[in-house]
Amino acid sequence: MTELLAGPIADRHTALGASFAEFGGWNMPVSYAGTVAEHTAVREAVGIFDVSHLGKALVAGPGAAAFINRTLTNDLGKIEVGKAQYTMCCTPDGGVIDDLITYLVSDDEVFLIPNAANTPAVIAALEAVAPEGVTITDQHRDYAVFAVQGPKSTEVLDALGLPTEMPYMAFADGTITVDGREIAMRVCRTGYTGEHGYEVLPAWDDAGVVFDALLAQVTERGGQAAGLGARDTLRTEMGYALHGHELSVDITPVQARSAWAVGWDKPEFFGRDALIAERAAGPARRLYGLLATGRGVPRADCTVHLEAGGPAIGVCTSGTFSPTLKQGIALAFIDVASGVKKGDEVVVDVRGRALNCTVVLPPFVQTHV
Repeated sequence: MTELLAGPIADRHTALGASFAEFGGWNMPVSYAGTVAEHTAVREAVGIFDVSHLGKALVAGPGAAAFINRTLTNDLGKIEVGKAQYTMCCTPDGGVIDDLITYLVSDDEVFLIPNAANTPAVIAALEAVAPEGVTITDQHRDYAVFAVQGPKSTEVLDALGLPTEMPYMAFADGTITVDGREIAMRVCRTGYTGEHGYEVLPAWDDAGVVFDALLAQVTERGGQAAGLGARDTLRTEMGYALHGHELSVDITPVQARSAWAVGWDKPEFFGRDALIAERAAGPARRLYGLLATGRGVPRADCTVHLEAGGPAIGVCTSGTFSPTLKQGIALAFIDVASGVKKGDEVVVDVRGRALNCTVVLPPFVQTHV
């Protein structure tokens, strides 16, 4: 049995009373005070997540940004230095190896944050076609990542003197002073919750003192540490894709309604020909949201039907109880041939029990990014 990887502040999570579970090969804190309480803290005040398991990689060398623009889906030419961008690394047939964030540092430097388990595959795909002079360096354990999310997130960072004035999907470098020592970190105004927030990247070895400083400001404002459980309920309410569920090597951006992150006018990127062909022909399935109208919670792998007992027309990829709506919600792929559209009623088979749901287009709740 492979031993689970640990982040830089496992001792802090244990001291806070966290429960743990495996995620992407890492031992991750699932909850501290309870998922609903942590979810509510993020929606109403502020929460802090340790997401240091996320991958980090540096692409550097002459023309590094142009190289990334020839490989990943989104058009890096549409943003300027100091901005970040959501993008995907695809297979030749259009499946998604990973969805990730790119930080455009300069024409010759791009910083990547892939999903933890997919980091080696992303690096391998890039290294296979990297031009001479462009290097891809795995920096997985060089940096920690803390997501400070919620309406009071700006107050938390302001109290420590970190930059907060940048627009959405922009980043800036800053420092905090702890015990007379200046600690440097990068701050990006992004996140995975639908709330106004920031992701803070200090050096891995500085993670403990930075987390302590952030958590002190979070709790002072009525917030709390939040774990993987709340991260999942928050992102599902927003309809944000999770790789392995709504995106995978068997699921394309066109099917997953992520085509907005594809630079269709670019002459080159991984999977371009296959994606253009699928876009023109129309996908065989599309991602929708399902809002339970009956009592019950749809879960991943539950089948979707036009009527109870009828043939399956789709499958749920994620499902949870929405603490904000107090209803069951799900994301599901539904066959286009079924004719189902927004506003229609469908039935989800939840362990043999029929659960009526309305077909919607996420997000399920209002975004405040």
